[in-house]
Amino acid sequence: MKEDVSPVNSSRDQLIIEYASLIKYIAQKIAARLPANIELDDLMSSGVIGLMDAIDKYDANRDNKFKTYAEFRIRGAILDELRAQDWVPRSVREKAKQLERCYMRIEQREGRQATDEEICEDLKISQDEYHDMLNQVRTVSLLSFDDLASFSKADKRSIHGYGSENSVKSPTPFNEINVALLKRIMADAIRELPEKQRLVLSLYYYEDLNLKEIGRVLDVTESRVSQLHTQAVLRLKAKLRGHWDELLTLFG
Repeated sequence: MKEDVSPVNSSRDQLIIEYASLIKYIAQKIAARLPANIELDDLMSSGVIGLMDAIDKYDANRDNKFKTYAEFRIRGAILDELRAQDWVPRSVREKAKQLERCYMRIEQREGRQATDEEICEDLKISQDEYHDMLNQVRTVSLLSFDDLASFSKADKRSIHGYGSENSVKSPTPFNEINVALLKRIMADAIRELPEKQRLVLSLYYYEDLNLKEIGRVLDVTESRVSQLHTQAVLRLKAKLRGHWDELLTLFG
């Protein structure tokens, strides 16, 4: 793909052809963590809609390179479509929220990351039940680290309890400050993660390794890598949830 291909110098049809491989790549990466009944073609169709939205709204004077902007729009459109389908059972979403609240409750009380033992004690479950719970909610952790860090319009709707679509405002200097603060909060939260969870995020999102490859690097099973990924994402969401009211008060 040519880095300089953008709405500034190419037609819509040319851009769709040029970025077809990027749409497929993003859709495949998301699909890898979804149930088998989710059709890749449906995700790619949503990705095309996201690309067209990027073409229409791209501002070369304000935004980054078009490829970077398009990636966020494509990913956001695919995630929006998945949420619209309501493919995650309510019981699973509730378990994910329960874990988020548990992480936040313990970490606010202790001033450090919660241990597995503390989580099990708080929820009154065994280690096996806790690991089973993580396996059940892993699809909820579909929301990726770079989605959280970029905190785009789609991402705001994806973080449970953070506000409705109607609360998302047009870009303003205040909103840009919000994004900068959230990125700082995310960076701090990632530094506080246990080492293996940080490494899983780095290998998955920056090095583009899949779960099986990460398992070989860490010498653990693919299932364990999935658990570490889920724990990391839920901890990050809990950390953001803890700061959200403060940000809304200051800049909402």
